Amino acid sequence: MSAEDAKPKTEETSASSGVPTSNVFSMFGAKKEKKEEKEESKEEEKKEEKKEEKKKDDEDGEGADEEEADVHFEPLVHLEKVDVKTNEEDEDVLFKVRAKLFRFHADTKEWKERGTGDVKFLKHKTTGKTRIVMRRDKTLKICANHLVQPDYELKPNIGSDRSWVYTVAADVSEGEPEAQTLAIRFGNKENADKFKEHFDKAKEEAK
Repeated sequence: MSAEDAKPKTEETSASSGVPTSNVFSMFGAKKEKKEEKEESKEEEKKEEKKEEKKKDDEDGEGADEEEADVHFEPLVHLEKVDVKTNEEDEDVLFKVRAKLFRFHADTKEWKERGTGDVKFLKHKTTGKTRIVMRRDKTLKICANHLVQPDYELKPNIGSDRSWVYTVAADVSEGEPEAQTLAIRFGNKENADKFKEHFDKAKEEAK
């Protein structure tokens, strides 16, 4: 074989082993990869758009629910204001203090609590008579209701300087007049002394 026959083969071999061209990359999918990346990017954008649309729809739905919940109904019956009478409208309050009341039960020989609340001296504007009225806390139920008579007498409760014991001929707190022995206790000696002061004054005015 001559030197001339070998030369073309060398050039041909050199050409075939040269730097890869774009056609070679195309064969192995270089352009295809770029295309897939673009498609994935578009799909992500579509997903984001769908999320935004869903979020907006949810917010619009919540707003609609709030609007629907704001419903106003007119009352079927209109109630008129009624003044509640206490039967104390014709009386003046001379003195009011907080206390605890007990009643002595002769059948069981023991004291039982009647209630805790405000005890008041009420003087009638027309007759001038003074009565003692006491109502329980919260329920305001009457637990003492009797006139102060000249023969009533407050006696110190043994062992206490802030309570008194006395007997009444007719207490009407339960409806019917009933004789009762009562004990009333105050928060301190000062209030107990003030109660006695008004009690004795009412006795004098009742004579």
